[in-house]
Amino acid sequence: MNRPVVTWGASSPTERADATRNRQHLLATAREMLAELGADRLTMDALAERSGLGKGTVYRRFRTRAGIFQALLDDGERTLQEQVLAGPPPLGPGASPIERLIAYGQARVRFLVEHREIARAALDGRQPIPAGSQTSQTHIRMLLAGIDLGPADVALLAIQLTAALEGPLLLYMSATELSSTALQVEQRLARTWQDLVQRVCRP
Repeated sequence: MNRPVVTWGASSPTERADATRNRQHLLATAREMLAELGADRLTMDALAERSGLGKGTVYRRFRTRAGIFQALLDDGERTLQEQVLAGPPPLGPGASPIERLIAYGQARVRFLVEHREIARAALDGRQPIPAGSQTSQTHIRMLLAGIDLGPADVALLAIQLTAALEGPLLLYMSATELSSTALQVEQRLARTWQDLVQRVCRP
């Protein structure tokens, strides 16, 4: 990718110092509550009370309960972005487009599984697409453009592949599948992503 990725919860370059401190305090408090109470009990009102900040501050920062979880995912998204932009191959530059596409999907799968509780809570039905998915779509489209796919509609194919790596994927999995250990779920999803890419990109 040729430019930095805009992530979900990153602060604006012009954000005031006090607003930045409030954001950092709110996210730290949200992480504490998530670890102690679980996702179901992390609400806007509870976060305001626990943080000692006003409800208005919390609502201005996150707008919705899902916004809290979207912001919590931001740090992990930034780490993945750095690996894609400048990390070692095959996730980073230096490998073939197919190798990078497989590695990217497997890294996204790992991220989703590791953050599955947060990723599910971050889904907001009022948004036309999951938050942050435009970033994945741009990267996947760039990689597909480097592969000889014949007359394929690369733009639409990128959208379809992106959808396979976003939070809603967890909603399509049954309770039985998700009850497996995280490593088993990750390994199964990683294998099927590789199989999907190799079939789609077959000459």
